[in-house]
Amino acid sequence: MSTRKTTLGQAVLLGAGPGAEGLLSREGEMWLSRAQVVVYDRLVNPVLLEIAPITAQRIDVGKAPGHHGLAQEKINALLVENVRAGKLVVRLKGGDPLLFGRGGEEADALAKARLPFRIVPGISAGIAAGAYAGISLTDRRCASTVVFVTGHENPAKGASAVDYPALARIDTVVFYMGVGRLAEICRRLIEAGRDAKTPAVAVENATTPRQRTISATLGTLSDRAGEANLQPPAIVIIGAVAETARRRNWFERLPLFGKCVLVTRPRPESSRLATALTQFGAEVIEAPAIEIAPPPDWAHVDAVLRRIGEFDWLVLTSPNGARAVLERLWELGRDARALGGVKIAVVGAATAEVLAEGNLRADLLPEEFTTEALGRALLAEGLAGEKILLARSDLASPSLPETLAAGGAQVEEVCVYRTLRPPTLPAEAIEALRAGRADWITFTSSSTVTNFLALLGKDAPALLEPARLAAIGPVTAEALRAAGLQADAVARPHTADALAHAIVEAY
Repeated sequence: MSTRKTTLGQAVLLGAGPGAEGLLSREGEMWLSRAQVVVYDRLVNPVLLEIAPITAQRIDVGKAPGHHGLAQEKINALLVENVRAGKLVVRLKGGDPLLFGRGGEEADALAKARLPFRIVPGISAGIAAGAYAGISLTDRRCASTVVFVTGHENPAKGASAVDYPALARIDTVVFYMGVGRLAEICRRLIEAGRDAKTPAVAVENATTPRQRTISATLGTLSDRAGEANLQPPAIVIIGAVAETARRRNWFERLPLFGKCVLVTRPRPESSRLATALTQFGAEVIEAPAIEIAPPPDWAHVDAVLRRIGEFDWLVLTSPNGARAVLERLWELGRDARALGGVKIAVVGAATAEVLAEGNLRADLLPEEFTTEALGRALLAEGLAGEKILLARSDLASPSLPETLAAGGAQVEEVCVYRTLRPPTLPAEAIEALRAGRADWITFTSSSTVTNFLALLGKDAPALLEPARLAAIGPVTAEALRAAGLQADAVARPHTADALAHAIVEAY
């Protein structure tokens, strides 16, 4: 008889927050980054799924109006089955897992099966909708009480358990899932004694770039919502505090709120630009026009890196190049000590940051982040007889090594990564272009310009016509001009943060 014990897994009932990816807690991110199985709902921001390891199984059990998804009993069984199999299962639920969710039922199922679980709370949609609409739900000047109410009760209960006369006496009433019954909710509150002139708001898609706040009174909110075609998910806030949404709705007043921006950077590099844009309120759609791939064969790179100590300078013209060199040195059993006697020159701050992650400091960083400026800065150092290793992509321009050689340097080039054109653009990006929703398209290199236009093909002129174009620097802007297009914004300095600011300044 075998004495081997079965390894038990664990379930984490995790609140994903109301929609904005940045509202996920640090503990939630930690558990999600370790997950072996992710069971998620419809309202979870899909960007959060990318935090999970690439090997993690992702299971969509989402429910939507008119579509019930996987039955709750089957979700419970799914969690039990995977935890019992020894897996770390993250149950990713919109908002908070226990507030008007069914996390309690899932916890009971796990407890009944005597399986380990933990609950990580999330920011609930009611709290977030108030904050993002500029409403303090318990402003002490007018609200000492607040209540959260579901507008979608369990049908198994038969009669409603909501005590409207009691709600009418509460200062602030927050309704979840009440869009389909909004007229009835407002009517019953008024019948229960609440003044029809009480301020009220409905917040649709709270915390996302599609947020919409409808301000009215309790007596007019249903009609206003109907005129505006209010759609779920939406939170309804009723009470004197709701009046502040008219003057404190900070989120919908951000400079890029309501603007849709396509980012053509490769996925590993897009996060910084996407973050900068979303902080200004933009909706960001990834449309990577290039893919980064390793060289076909590392043999030549490895041979050069094994004798890297022979060089006076290592010149890096992109974060990808810096990352590739450091990772390849590690693969060869070496580390930063191999660069002990080598000076390092980089093209810009982003490349310097990659070095800093490996505890290396750039010796030379030009004031202007272009390869031309880098060449001038190196020439000013005096290059006669200096040996320079230039590590970059397969499609890099010959101008930099020519400049360095003209200054008397011995230049050796090595391709540490390839820049490829993806087979197609993401469907979401194509849909945004066809619908004329793309307000801006950002380009961060000449390759992104060339590849993006090639991927659009003959439809490019029509698809690009409504959009404005932003370039990270003069070289990219020149690539647009060569293609018959005009850059409406050019970053200065040539960084992701500056590119976002250039778009804001264009308004």
